[in-house]
Amino acid sequence: MNRKKIDQIFEIWQKENPHPKTELIYSNNYTLLVAVVLSAQSTDIGVNKATKALFKIADTPQKMLKLGEEKLKKYINTIGLYNGKAKNIIALSEILIKEHDSEVPEDFEALQKLPGVGRKTANVILNCAFGHPTMAVDTHVFRVSNRIGFVSEPDVLKTELALLKEISKKWMNHAHHWLILHGRYVCQARKPKCEECKISGFCEMFLKSK
Repeated sequence: MNRKKIDQIFEIWQKENPHPKTELIYSNNYTLLVAVVLSAQSTDIGVNKATKALFKIADTPQKMLKLGEEKLKKYINTIGLYNGKAKNIIALSEILIKEHDSEVPEDFEALQKLPGVGRKTANVILNCAFGHPTMAVDTHVFRVSNRIGFVSEPDVLKTELALLKEISKKWMNHAHHWLILHGRYVCQARKPKCEECKISGFCEMFLKSK
């Protein structure tokens, strides 16, 4: 898809939702980091339900360590893979205290060294916490960007790198949020709502189906 069409799609999304943001609920950079780690292979709704009580008592690395791994598990046991996630959250909290003055680092490599933090999570943190124009590719972004025709790539990393090249810089601060929300509510995995879609006239999958 050419840059002009991509721009037109983002113009539509911007008009519909000028300031998109993550649907995870957080109060500071640390709680954002914990929420994003918990959200892996889980829904934002499920994470928000679990963290509502958790963040009232543990919204800093020190408070999380005081809570401890076993008590943390009781707060997050409704979330998938909670045992491993609890272990990672305690471990990353220790590293933040020891190596980063209890602050979430504004550095891609440093973030990726934290337990439970992969490329996508690091990109989310840099974008949401620090305003960096990153492209965090989750299942929604991967599906939507390839379906629409922004890119045609076989995996998440190649999709991320291709999107960074294809999308104009002016959209990048919000681009992955628009893509996620479109995938979550319109271009759903099993039954995309093409008849409701505001960008169907540009979508390669939709146009091929006609």
